[in-house]
Order: sequence, then C-alpha cells, then structure tokens
Amino acid sequence: MSLGTRTVQHISKPDEENPYWISFSDIMAGLLIIFVLASLVLIYELTKTKVQVNEAILELAKAEEVRRQIVLEVKDELATRGIDVEVSDNHTVIRIPETTLAFDSNRHDIPSQPSTQESVAYIGEVLYNTIEKEQRWSYLDTIFVEGHTDILPSPLEMGNWGLSTFRAISVWNFWAESQTEDEQLATIRNHAGEPLFSVSGYGETRPITASQGTREERKQNRRIDLRITVKKPAVKDFEALREMLQ
Repeated sequence: MSLGTRTVQHISKPDEENPYWISFSDIMAGLLIIFVLASLVLIYELTKTKVQVNEAILELAKAEEVRRQIVLEVKDELATRGIDVEVSDNHTVIRIPETTLAFDSNRHDIPSQPSTQESVAYIGEVLYNTIEKEQRWSYLDTIFVEGHTDILPSPLEMGNWGLSTFRAISVWNFWAESQTEDEQLATIRNHAGEPLFSVSGYGETRPITASQGTREERKQNRRIDLRITVKKPAVKDFEALREMLQ
C-alpha cells in the first residue's frame, strides 16, 4: 500500500508578492501631508496678505479723511474773519486767491497794506493750529506752498517761473517772521520726521481757467496754492505683497 503524496501549496501574501507596496504607500501618505501643510501655509500667507492690504487701504483712507478735515476747517475758520480761501482739487488744495492776496504787478513781496498782511499772517496761524490738532501731521507727507501767475509774460529776467517761485517764498518767509517761536510752521515734521513744508513755483503752466482772454480769467490764475499730500504705503511694501502673491 503506497502512501499518497500531499502537495502543500504556499499562498503568497500581497506584501510578499510586491515588496515595494509598503514603501509606495508611505510615500503617498507623506506627499499628502506635505500637500496639506503647503496648503495651510498658502492660506495663512494669503490671509496675512489680505489683512496687510486692508490695513494699507484703511490707513490711506484715514489719511485722506484727515486731509479733508484740515482743508475744510481752515476754510471755515478763516471765513469767521472774512478771509476768503477756496477749496479745490477734491479737497487737496487750499487756494489763496488774488482777492485775498494781491501782489503788485511783477513784484513778489507781500503788499504793505495792513489788511493784507493781517490776512496772510492769520492764514499761517490757522494752518499751524489745524495741522497740530490731534497730531494730524502724522498722516501727511508734504504741504507745497505753490506760486502761480497768469499767462502774460513778465519783463523780469527771471520770468513767470521766477516770479511765481519768489511769491511763494515771500509767503513762507512772512509766516516765519510773523509767527511766534511756539507756532512756527517750519518746526512741523511729517510722518517720517522730515520738514512738512516745501515751496515751489509754476509760472503760468498750471492755469485753472480754460482761457485767459479776459482780465477776470487772468486774475483767477494769479494765486498761491497750498497743496497737501498724504503719506502712502512705501513701494517696498507693495513689492513684498506682490512677492507673496507670486
């Protein structure tokens, strides 16, 4: 009697058939973790960038509102004394017209009439107090004292460019001489700690009337403008935000 031979079959497990399966699964799991972490980092950076952009927008809006308050308060306060100034360029400019400050023809010195000098001095005083109020200067960048002439050529060697510049300088120097030591516009600094005021002249190059064919139109262009600019986010801040979004 012969004994039968039993055949024993060895059943291979999947891992034994593919020894790389476990390693591949670990890699996929690791990649998934990396993807999730990268997504979280991206979401965080985008959220932070959005917050920074919103803060910059709010800061700029606040600065523009402060400028608007300065312009309107100066105008209203001067009106109580009967001193006429105009608000223009979307509440960015306080305009001193010739009805308030009329320079003699081709002259740049402040006229000697007491009423004119009193008006110019009070404009400087009100300007100082309004800017210093609640440290509004911290929202400002520069206030330009701008001289402007009409289109008629000046016989002076310096021409209208020089005439307008020296008229602006005369206003600035008059303020420096008429104000007390405690209320000097020259002592005011901007948000960066730099002098707030600057002086410039534009001659006839920036008219406010479409034509200057009449005496009244030319009169409107002879003026001193106080142009107020506000602080804005630095270019490097925008570049940093752009890099985050790339």
